[in-house]
Amino acid sequence: MNAKLLNQRIAILATDGFEQIELQGPLERLAEAGATVNIVAPSGNHIQGMKHAEKGDQFEVDLHIADARVEEFAALVIPGGLLNPDSLRATPEAVEFVREFAAAGKPIAAICHGPWVLIEAGLVEGRRLTSYPSIQTDVRNAGGTWVDEEVVVDGGLITSRKPADVPAFCEAIIDAVAAGTLASAPV
Repeated sequence: MNAKLLNQRIAILATDGFEQIELQGPLERLAEAGATVNIVAPSGNHIQGMKHAEKGDQFEVDLHIADARVEEFAALVIPGGLLNPDSLRATPEAVEFVREFAAAGKPIAAICHGPWVLIEAGLVEGRRLTSYPSIQTDVRNAGGTWVDEEVVVDGGLITSRKPADVPAFCEAIIDAVAAGTLASAPV
């Protein structure tokens, strides 16, 4: 284990329908770097992963959003897939949880369709980010500058495009948390 993130706690916000590698990759890599990683979900004891269009594994939920406190975490990760971020952006408690991380200035990382949740939380205006290409118009319509890059870091907002970007995405999260990077709060 690399102890770069020892004594750091990171939340992964997810619900059913997340792209499995976009949750499992950060979960394993951040834990390998020494962090305690908790899966936070709106409800339930398990959430269902997807491997593209096929069902993947179920993952145990560590905390429900109602029981999670932003001040207990160093950063937030939002995996993609189609169903996960679409469901989260329609869940007021999930959107508020993301807004609280932004207000606290803590790094927020979103991959694939995860930026949908950032859009709903009002966090992309004036920001440079990436996402799965099919939602680039959504990013632009919300006032963000969309770029086609493996990973983009803008003031503690960390975004990536797709499963192939997971290694770079994880390293950017580790760097931000280890450096104590504070995200700039929305204006």
